[in-house]
Amino acid sequence: MYLTQGLHRSLQRHPDKTALRHLAPDAERAYTFTQLLDQVARRAAVLRARGIAPGERVALLAPNDDAMVMGLLACWWLGAVACPLNTRWSVPELRYALADCGAPLLLADASFSGPCAELADLAQVLPMAEFAAQAAATAPVDDARVGGEALAAILYTGGTTGRSKGVMLTHLNFWSASMTRGAELNNAPDSVSLLVAPLFHVAGLGRLIGQSIVGGSWVTMPQFRAEIVLDAIFTHGITDTIVVPTMLQALLEAPNFDAAKVQSLNRIAFGAAPMPPDLLDRALATWPNAEFFQAYGLTETSGAACINLPANHRPGAPAERLRSVGRAGLGAEIRIVDPEGRECARGEVGEIVIRGPMVTSGYWKLPEVSAQALRNGWLHTGDGGRMDENGFIFIADRLKDMIISGGENVYSGEVEAALRSHGDVVDAAVIGVPDARWGEAVHAVVVLRPGVAESAELADAIKAHCRTRLAGYKCPRSLAFAAALPLSAAGKVLKTQLRAEHAKKP
Repeated sequence: MYLTQGLHRSLQRHPDKTALRHLAPDAERAYTFTQLLDQVARRAAVLRARGIAPGERVALLAPNDDAMVMGLLACWWLGAVACPLNTRWSVPELRYALADCGAPLLLADASFSGPCAELADLAQVLPMAEFAAQAAATAPVDDARVGGEALAAILYTGGTTGRSKGVMLTHLNFWSASMTRGAELNNAPDSVSLLVAPLFHVAGLGRLIGQSIVGGSWVTMPQFRAEIVLDAIFTHGITDTIVVPTMLQALLEAPNFDAAKVQSLNRIAFGAAPMPPDLLDRALATWPNAEFFQAYGLTETSGAACINLPANHRPGAPAERLRSVGRAGLGAEIRIVDPEGRECARGEVGEIVIRGPMVTSGYWKLPEVSAQALRNGWLHTGDGGRMDENGFIFIADRLKDMIISGGENVYSGEVEAALRSHGDVVDAAVIGVPDARWGEAVHAVVVLRPGVAESAELADAIKAHCRTRLAGYKCPRSLAFAAALPLSAAGKVLKTQLRAEHAKKP
């Protein structure tokens, strides 16, 4: 199994079908499978001519566009290791990752010419436009068909809790993760997937790979803009996409939203943050025939290892299951364990551990960190959770985000759910702040619905609302309002940033 295998199958089955379409502000570009494979084979030839050998790393710095997709596929065609870099990083962060992976070549979009000038001492920079021009004048090379346990990519973690680590993922890892998803959720070959989740993130890259395997089509756009996404769904018959709740809300509230024009969208995956029940209700009413499902996984699991199926997101499903991330996907084993590694009783909170063919072999050049994360064959996720008697898993919190107040463990996810259930709250994040009496105090940062005014009275009302749903020690002792929560590229709340901003506030 190798990550270009699906391209060859598609070339046999539907060579003239549109494989890739890029929607740019100034132009639209489309490629059939015949054209795509030719482009990929020629770009792989350019990489080889520049001294890239199988197993060599190639860094990529570009938005979601056709050049980025072809660059990734060209790496795998040649047998090289793709190292896509976070487009939101600062120059020091980019320098760290580029030096760490040791890539001798950086494929970069012209929009990053400034940062690339400061990276040129670490790697040869090849602008994507020049890469394409050279490919047009270069004869294609055969697919090396490197796969299996060979390294396919190094993906750098978001760095939300410290310095980024390079997660090593093989062709087998990615293939297995796609099979885990596809075995329970049929991925039709006539599907058209909108790749708006960043391709430097495992969710976006995994979706690219999943579509490649079945011969589906991709539509790329450089960034999420609700109005443009809605137009794309209508114009190009988008059938599926991956969103975080804030993106879904933006679509439903966009000025050009028209439910009748977006009914081609028949599958919506979400993750990274809890889905507010009222937002899900609005989405279900908008797309009554669509499949909604939640997925849980990490970069270290090549994507989803746990899936909450569409049946649990429909009217009549047990309400409790809506708050679950689902059950272990096919091929994955998941347990909840205590600090000594013993499996917890059902309903007891512990650490989520995972094993299976989709799990990374470790972190690039970090053997000690790898050994700590992968103990006794299990990936220790650092996420706290519990499992019910039917195997459904519920996320409690990142263990390092757990708040210990007065000797009691407080899981921020539980408090955030209570905050979001208030009618005026659209989003919330909970952190621990230093407290002389309690050690840590529960502090909430709340985003209000549009048109709702901030006030001390409302803050008190929200805290009182929490007391009707939670034990007193779990309730926020302080509360601040914010226009929006700081998010990583993966849509996760940057709690390290919130702690820095709110640590000294009462």
